[in-house]
Amino acid sequence: MKKKRIFLSSPHMGGNEMKYIKSAFINNWIAPLGPNVDNFENQISKYLGNNIHVSALSSGTASIHLALKILGIKENDIVLVQSLTFCGSSNPVKYLNAKIVFIDSELDTWNMCPDSLNDAILKYKNKSIKAIIPVHLYGMPAKMDEIVSISKKYNIPIIEDSAESLGSKFKGKFCGTFGDISTLSFNGNKIITTSGGGAFVSKNKNYVKKSIFLATQARDKAPHYEHSEIGFNYRMSNILAGIGLGQMEVLNERVKRRRRINKFYRNFFKNIENIVFQSEPTNDFFSNFWLTAIIIKPNINNINNKKIISHLEKDNIESRPIWKPMHLQPLYKNSDFIGKGNCDYIFDNGICLPSGSNLSDEDLDRITFSLKKVFSI
Repeated sequence: MKKKRIFLSSPHMGGNEMKYIKSAFINNWIAPLGPNVDNFENQISKYLGNNIHVSALSSGTASIHLALKILGIKENDIVLVQSLTFCGSSNPVKYLNAKIVFIDSELDTWNMCPDSLNDAILKYKNKSIKAIIPVHLYGMPAKMDEIVSISKKYNIPIIEDSAESLGSKFKGKFCGTFGDISTLSFNGNKIITTSGGGAFVSKNKNYVKKSIFLATQARDKAPHYEHSEIGFNYRMSNILAGIGLGQMEVLNERVKRRRRINKFYRNFFKNIENIVFQSEPTNDFFSNFWLTAIIIKPNINNINNKKIISHLEKDNIESRPIWKPMHLQPLYKNSDFIGKGNCDYIFDNGICLPSGSNLSDEDLDRITFSLKKVFSI
């Protein structure tokens, strides 16, 4: 009999989600507004602290789109985007017909390289550079002190893509609180989920108010439906926000569990040569380890990332390659890239291991049994 599927990172309910969903049904709040939405926004704001304001939206991608709109990015403006990321970080720039320049990663955190970022700004200094989009890849904080310093030096705002990093910290400060605007994702595979959803985050209350206005079709104040600018249908529903409220109750537990799973893998691989983990470079970094990711250095006993992924799949265990850098994607073949190609190396040799907080001890035993066969141990 075929064994059950072990997923890379599946939804993990806390138990109280139905309480909030039932309340929405009982009170007929079946709409993209309501008390669950308000409470969910308040809970995120309280969690992040530092005078943070939040609007709950339909996705993290929607949040980045609105962030670009609110910062006034227009056609042919330049946006500097981390290349090693999911397309949700970059596609909204294309929505606005702005020009993307992709930035390489550094090998400490696998995130936006400050040196390459600075090189890009100097190269395009006579052009209209309007935003920087760093990403906290797989929950690992980027080098935000250096990135923020560059941002201030050149007066270029930061849209901080924290889609994968809720619960992560840099120098004791939560990811999602460094940017002029930040974004979160609550997709089904994230550390907490609303099934589908995201959030727009900022210390600037006016930015958040504007995001709500744009996310609800930009309806002007009038007794009838009046519209002076293009809006979008991007607001989170009251039902999905109810799921989010239940998930917020267990967020700290989920972070602890993901970190324990990361430690489990480190212990497994400790005696296997040429395995490099995405790791916290210093005590300044605290990752939620949303996904545990490793690099298999080339030419170790003919074992590579593709072989491991294929072998795990035969045992009905899901793993996946590292995000393919955006500058290598067919969609972005004509975009500029600044860097040494570190993100290409990470993609060519990396793998994301099953990391869900609902993995049982039996699941972990199955995974390691399968990996032992690959490495012949």
